[in-house]
Amino acid sequence: MRRRDFLLLVSGAVAAWPLAARGQRAGRLRRIGIIVGGGPAPAFAGFAQGMQDLGYVEGRDFAIEWHFAEGNYKRHRDFAADLVRQNVDVIVLGTTSALPAVQQVTSTIPIILAYSVDPVGNGFVASLARPGGNITGMASALDEIVSKHVEMLKEMVPNLSRIGLLSNPASPNHRFFVGGAQVAADQARIDLVRLDATNQQEIEAAFATANAQHVGAICVLADGLFNLHRHRIAELARVSMLPSIFSQREYTVAGGLISYGESLIDIFRHVAYFTDRIFKGVKPADLPIEQPTKFELTINLKTARELGINVSPFLQQRADALIE
Repeated sequence: MRRRDFLLLVSGAVAAWPLAARGQRAGRLRRIGIIVGGGPAPAFAGFAQGMQDLGYVEGRDFAIEWHFAEGNYKRHRDFAADLVRQNVDVIVLGTTSALPAVQQVTSTIPIILAYSVDPVGNGFVASLARPGGNITGMASALDEIVSKHVEMLKEMVPNLSRIGLLSNPASPNHRFFVGGAQVAADQARIDLVRLDATNQQEIEAAFATANAQHVGAICVLADGLFNLHRHRIAELARVSMLPSIFSQREYTVAGGLISYGESLIDIFRHVAYFTDRIFKGVKPADLPIEQPTKFELTINLKTARELGINVSPFLQQRADALIE
């Protein structure tokens, strides 16, 4: 999705809000900065939807400054400096990789983590219940979910003995995800082939390596770069005849085989709750870090047929969505 199309999607959603919601709230225009590791995606419209549900109107009550790194995490420093110069009221981070850059330029502007892994273990916050400092938001469970991915691939692919793991070593979440996948693979007695990629060219090369290493399936770890190239990744998996699993349904919609994980649109919708509380005077230090409790299972049956994968009726019944 192009940036222009994304902005039209969000503004269109705002235009469709009921007139009653438009008249609920008045006050000064708040400025919200949002940094995303990948590019524009429909799921990010969940934030505007969440703000609408709380009675806010974009353009009257708040304005959003979007910054898309498009897989180049070196841009985070410039994004952080720009948002501080604009004196935004809140900074929302759709990627943990931007946090160090933001922390270097401000210790006072509230920071909401829309997506983070083990924020306590990483030293971002003091505890989930009492984060302290100027940080609050969401803590992802994807470091644990990736082990489930290994189990699901083994269930779907008979005699699976080798899995390719596509990961971005530039991501601060890299070691958590890889560690969880390795433990699960060892328990299942499956060889794990590391496929590292930090740009589009390396993604292409990773699939060539996967074919050369004769992997039987591929697990793609959550990352802004991979989300940006999700259509190409799904295509490469199909062309290589590799069953694929992802953390977000957007990949399965793009043609991947299966996804299991948290809903991005729900996460960004809930970020509005933290934003509202901060706007009402609550300090980030007093807002507990929350963890998603809902996980989506999406299966692309069309891709399954192309790959000759027999998806059991039991697994289909468990799915939240089936793509025909």
